Amino acid sequence: MKRRVIIVTDGDRIAQKAVEKATLNIGGRCISASAGNPTLLSGKQIIGLIKRAKYDPIVVMVDDKGDNGMGFGEKAMEEILVCEDIEVIGIIAVASNTPKARGIQVDYSIDKLGKLVDKAVDKYGNIKGNRILKGDTVNTLSFKKVNFIIGIGDPGKMDGSDNSEIGAPIITKAMEIIISNYNKSLIAFM
Repeated sequence: MKRRVIIVTDGDRIAQKAVEKATLNIGGRCISASAGNPTLLSGKQIIGLIKRAKYDPIVVMVDDKGDNGMGFGEKAMEEILVCEDIEVIGIIAVASNTPKARGIQVDYSIDKLGKLVDKAVDKYGNIKGNRILKGDTVNTLSFKKVNFIIGIGDPGKMDGSDNSEIGAPIITKAMEIIISNYNKSLIAFM
């Protein structure tokens, strides 16, 4: 059976705490070793950890540390996306202030107030006027078929509204929506 994975396109220390808390909230398994700014593990190493995880859904982090080109996080994400033993059920695309980023069209975003919107958000979780989320680790996604992309601002931050001490509610909601969308698509398939 394929391992069900959620990818988060951020991995700095504050994001890691929020991702770990949110993963705990949803009853998933976080691969904390995938965190880093930038991501230090290769896609192959992360895949090995995914395969050894005790249960699903598994959450991994990838980060380019502001690299406009193909950085470590995007290289790792590419390997994960094409692995036949893994089903990426959704991606949480994190907005950043990276200049010259092309960005990616999101299916939905969650703003800093916790509202689901059909637009992109910026790094602070404010709603933008279109669906293109700009981030340093999302550019490769425009060339891949990805089931479901939820945009959020900076995990663990967003003016304190996603702080891990209050339960990381924004990124938790993003994970819950991805799981709900996946479960609905399974029912429709049956």
